[in-house]
Amino acid sequence: MTSQVSVIFLGGLGEIGRNCALIEQDDRIVILDCGLMFPNSDMPGVDLVLPDLTYVRENQHKVVGCILTHGHEDHTGALSFLMRDIDIVLPIYGSELSLGLAANRIEEAGLTDRAEYIAVSDGETLEIGPFRVEFIPVTHSVPHSFAVALYTSQGVIFHSGDFKIDLNPVDGRLMDLGRIGAIASNQGIRLLLSDSTNAEEVGRSESESEVGKTLARLFGESKDRRIVVTCFSSHIHRIQQVANAAVAAGRRVFTLGRSMGKNVALARRLGLLYIPDDRIFDIDQVSKYPSEEVCIISTGSQGEPMSALSLMAAGENKWLKLEQDDLVIISADAIPGNETAIGQVIDSLYRRGASVVHPGIDKVHTSGHAKADELKMLLSITRPQGFIPVHGEFRHLFNHTMLAKEMGVPPDNILLAEDGDVVVLSDSGIDFGGQVPAGHLYVDGVVGDVNRGVLRDRKALAEEGVIVVVVTVDMKSGELITGPEIITRGWIHADEAEGLIEEAKAEVRRSIADVVFQDALDLETLRRHVRTSLGKYVNKQTKRRPMIVPVVLES
Repeated sequence: MTSQVSVIFLGGLGEIGRNCALIEQDDRIVILDCGLMFPNSDMPGVDLVLPDLTYVRENQHKVVGCILTHGHEDHTGALSFLMRDIDIVLPIYGSELSLGLAANRIEEAGLTDRAEYIAVSDGETLEIGPFRVEFIPVTHSVPHSFAVALYTSQGVIFHSGDFKIDLNPVDGRLMDLGRIGAIASNQGIRLLLSDSTNAEEVGRSESESEVGKTLARLFGESKDRRIVVTCFSSHIHRIQQVANAAVAAGRRVFTLGRSMGKNVALARRLGLLYIPDDRIFDIDQVSKYPSEEVCIISTGSQGEPMSALSLMAAGENKWLKLEQDDLVIISADAIPGNETAIGQVIDSLYRRGASVVHPGIDKVHTSGHAKADELKMLLSITRPQGFIPVHGEFRHLFNHTMLAKEMGVPPDNILLAEDGDVVVLSDSGIDFGGQVPAGHLYVDGVVGDVNRGVLRDRKALAEEGVIVVVVTVDMKSGELITGPEIITRGWIHADEAEGLIEEAKAEVRRSIADVVFQDALDLETLRRHVRTSLGKYVNKQTKRRPMIVPVVLES
């Protein structure tokens, strides 16, 4: 009897981000990506969202390594948090660029000694614990992305990574569809895990090279204007095309934003980004050159509050003050949830006299993820026995299962999994096999234990405000010694509602009198009655539900 294999999903199923899965066989675990997610408007004060890595921590003695399919933070950004909580030196496998991008966060956390970096190249096969792992080139919006074929005791598990089938990539590195087809023909693919981000979108994603044509045209049409282009700092192909357009137009290239500078330097050092030495300059020199010679490549494409572009739009960027007729090109789509922030930045850019080009106006961005026709092509080439859609919100996963059925995958072998699910491959087939912890871990500063209750409190404070009631009570007689004093923030302004505040104080006095009359004189009962009665009064009078914080002191 052949040993079974478990696929354990810790993130990335039902959301965009937090991509993390485990493959377990013979008491050995390999981690497939370990990413984070950026917060949305429902998470006030949260900096990052991580997978729940409890299962990994509790089984760290089984871990033989972590495989990075590519260098985006939604696949690498949680590594430093994992390494902080485990006692082993973690072998990390990936391309030189992926390892370099991941190492930035790991070094910032002071955990370099916890990592062992193993660089792999296109087509390379390595033994990682009980697994033979083959790294297969795919095209995506960051160079040197991989699909991985894991040869297990239950056959080949093929993970697509994030991909699109770009037939004219900027760097000429094609997705190796021939090798994928050979694996399918020779060994067969027991289980396909495939990127679902654009499963709802018909047709094919446009080639990255098409964006380059648009950029060249915009630079040609704007010969006398200063040009600022913002994109993801990891999108090296896009940065290359911006640099190509700038150099061809006789401009100098300046990078703005810490991550942009670091990633450009890393990609140039690895030979993945070519900008002539006499064409790239430090941002502190930008004021020396006339507008028609300047191209700035900046961070801030998602409207992040303290990013280079947002500070520029607010007139607070110390390196660059926007001028009348500057051209700003936003070369990225909005991540879901960021639309409002980006819209506000665009408004502010216009107020400063700049012109703005974004994907809603011109073809300055294309997706790095496969659309329906490309997903069906991969299904046709791999001909998998089983299929699980990964990387996407639930609607993306669901629509990807429909594509799999259309392409002939047996419906009984198509599993619509979610975070926390364990899928077991055994001699008898493929099926769900239990669950592991897989909630969201919210990071606020360096604290990684902000829970849903804290988020609910923060939302209540933001939306309804807070009322703090302070009283001192003689716990023997029930006599009110001092107070009640009422302090409000975000509910009403006390100076403008003195009558309402006085009535609220009277309600607190009545509540305390009721407790004394019922002979239930203890601190917790007093707090509960004050909170309940004042909450009812406030809601009746103002139709609002601020947070009530009773502070009852005993005398």
